[in-house]
Amino acid sequence: MIHDDNKFEADFLSDLCEKYRATLNIRATDFDRYHIKRGLRNDDGTGVMAGLTQVCSVDGYYIEDGERVPRDGRLTYRGVNIYDLVGACVDEDRFGFEELTFLLLFGFLPTGAQLQHFRSVLSHYRELPSAFIEDVIMKAPSPSVMNRMQSAVAALYAYDPTPDDLSPENVLRQSIQIIGRLPSLMTYSYQVKRRNYLNKSMYIHPIKPEQSTAQSILNSVRSDRKFSDEEAKLLDLCMMLHAEHGGGNCSTFAVRTLTSAGTDTYSAVAAGIGALKGAKHGGANMKVAEMVEAIRRNVSDITDEEDVENALGMVVRREIGDKTGLIYGMGHAVYTLSDPRAVLLKENARSLAEKTGYGDEWKLLDIIERRSPKVFAEIKGSDKIICANVDLYSGLIYRMLALPEDLYTPIFACARAAGWCAHRMEELLTGGRIMRPAFKSVSHKQLYIPIDER
Repeated sequence: MIHDDNKFEADFLSDLCEKYRATLNIRATDFDRYHIKRGLRNDDGTGVMAGLTQVCSVDGYYIEDGERVPRDGRLTYRGVNIYDLVGACVDEDRFGFEELTFLLLFGFLPTGAQLQHFRSVLSHYRELPSAFIEDVIMKAPSPSVMNRMQSAVAALYAYDPTPDDLSPENVLRQSIQIIGRLPSLMTYSYQVKRRNYLNKSMYIHPIKPEQSTAQSILNSVRSDRKFSDEEAKLLDLCMMLHAEHGGGNCSTFAVRTLTSAGTDTYSAVAAGIGALKGAKHGGANMKVAEMVEAIRRNVSDITDEEDVENALGMVVRREIGDKTGLIYGMGHAVYTLSDPRAVLLKENARSLAEKTGYGDEWKLLDIIERRSPKVFAEIKGSDKIICANVDLYSGLIYRMLALPEDLYTPIFACARAAGWCAHRMEELLTGGRIMRPAFKSVSHKQLYIPIDER
């Protein structure tokens, strides 16, 4: 008998999945019964305390008489407020991602000489090992830039003479190499996708060692290699704000979990990329873009507040968009009154938006930010205080910078690698135990049935 293999496999798997679902007897009430904290979250949405860190602090409320009291968000890298870090770079008209990366990795702010040397080292590592592009990236193109980056990072293991050496010096060397190489892995992976999946020309530009990380990315992804200083510094700001966000976020926790097992740096960072790809994590900026497009299709004027509010109601009622009822870009597990990353992006994006013809799009996001709490309160009956998060404005900035959507989350990964590596170092030096949370078994006893009796 001749089968249509694809149909046969699909039918076979569909039948097995249906039977598998029938075996699942874990009910939502079981989690309450056994006091299970799903998602490692407490009942109020805060994270279960799982470790100690000096890398980053994320604050959005304070506790008074046992109750959470909302406050403006505060984000500090190694104790330094993000507003101070960004403000100094803006005032002095310079790039900041490299300085911030040094701070995260080493725990203190560099001197001018130290920063200059660190920048030259990062720039040196932008060059990939000989034949790596051809052997690893071009011979195995992927429709997902994130997946291609993930496998490419794992492949770098084979090009390292001491990949399993867990000494602090070796791990720091590997970390700096990965942070330097990720933008190159991203742009090459994207160019190969253009040729193999989008039927477009592939262009690979020479690396300019004198450029900052943000400049180098724009130089690599634009066919004419032209960009303004304002554009490069806005991308630099995005990377500064995406570089780190505490040890409990999904991708960083994944890196720390693998690190606790004693694995190599490449495997740990690859795990972070895999986690960040998810739509509930780094991929959320793509979901914002999809939601905004759904709103645009359902309003006559994207700057009309009532029209936009009505469309937001349709989103919450699951009538338009991805039908989840979520307003992407709004709300955060920690921040309540404000997300400092969103505040900084919004402020710095406005000027370029007006210059590049995106003024109305900026106004639309501003309306979404201001009207969403009202819509949630009226439709859901929720009195929860919510604010815009970093994803609401980052996608618009990438559009203004003429960056393809394929690179939105990969750029996030290039920046967040600094935080991942800082947490990996901290876990290696202070953790000491493999992470092993417990799961309560609720399976039912069943007898073994001989195969000819099933």
